[in-house]
Amino acid sequence: MSDIVFTRRSGWIPSVIREGGGFRLSLGAGADANHEPRTFTFPIGEAHLEVIREDLARHLLLWSAVLPLCDAAGTRGPLDENAAVALLDPVLLGSPADVDAYFRTIRWNRGQLVVHGADTGLLDRGEVCAAMRTATETADTARAQEHHADRRRAERGVVLGPLDAALLKYTGQYLHGATIPKRTPGDVDPALFPEAMRVVATAEQACAGLRIGRDPRRGRRATDKRDWQRMEAAVEAAVCRAHPGLADDAVRTVSFLMCSEAANRSRDVPMDDDDLADGGSPEGARKTALTFTDDRGAEKKWVAAAGGTATAEFWAFVEDCSPAADEVFTIEDEQRGEGIQLHFYADSIARITTAREGGGGADPAYRVEYSLVDGIGGYRKLVSAFVRGGCAALDRHEPWFSDVADFERARRERPVT
Repeated sequence: MSDIVFTRRSGWIPSVIREGGGFRLSLGAGADANHEPRTFTFPIGEAHLEVIREDLARHLLLWSAVLPLCDAAGTRGPLDENAAVALLDPVLLGSPADVDAYFRTIRWNRGQLVVHGADTGLLDRGEVCAAMRTATETADTARAQEHHADRRRAERGVVLGPLDAALLKYTGQYLHGATIPKRTPGDVDPALFPEAMRVVATAEQACAGLRIGRDPRRGRRATDKRDWQRMEAAVEAAVCRAHPGLADDAVRTVSFLMCSEAANRSRDVPMDDDDLADGGSPEGARKTALTFTDDRGAEKKWVAAAGGTATAEFWAFVEDCSPAADEVFTIEDEQRGEGIQLHFYADSIARITTAREGGGGADPAYRVEYSLVDGIGGYRKLVSAFVRGGCAALDRHEPWFSDVADFERARRERPVT
């Protein structure tokens, strides 16, 4: 049996228990193979207990020094009690100068001191005792997270100014750069808020009129990478020009925010070709039915009376099939005897028209022509044009190749983007 002799309000700071007639320091640290917290204990003397009771700073310094021994024990190994006991006199009973010198020779957990209010500047200079004058019994995990984020940036050679930090906090990316950005104005220092908003306004003006469409080839949530890169470049150029003193991290977080918001807006919009310069209804005068197929046997019929535009229904069909890694999709107009085949794997398209109807036992003859396509934006324009006017409407999207060898030569010579 063990009795608690001394404990602090914070449940994780080590406690002192009485066990077998003596005192032991007890702390939870690490986890076992089942991810349950492990508890370690080791003996201490009455003099050590007295310092632990009266001196929060020394108590926290001891905890910081013991934690690496707990880490070394792993998921099931024993604590090295001899090494733990060897820490007691130097950490708890030594003079401040001796403690500072001792901490330069051992491993210790810096983060645990920071979370309890240690002065990080003094810690950097090796003055651990002086750093603990600001120590608090209550943990401030947010402070420790910010400190850890700053150290990660420092390892990359990045030092943030006040405005840089304000922008990263505004987008919610100060702690974790991989976090999806969002607007959190309440996290920004009020004194810096107006200046931060001027930077955001510059970014908003730079991307006005730009949009980021979806890329159904990669699923329902995928965005057009080229649209993203275009908006990202526009925002970053404008922000750097108007606010040249900003760190790269701050510029990137603002452009990431603009692009993420634009991409989110596009996810709520049907995949119609509302961005085409010629305007008008994407369906035009189409009255015939269309058949959509993929290269794995999936098929879908579209008729005007069923509701929903042909372009939107086709791209929804692509989105539904994309998890199966389909690479070839076809739109066929049986009544007109024509269709198009989209080759996503090769950024190309084929248009097929009936050159001669079959009859008298003869098979129909088809004319097949190929063209290169410039990304998902190019596919959207071609699909919309076909839906509105059939294969004849694709004539202006030159060049078309009837000779396969000529087409393959053009595809090999196409610049890589």
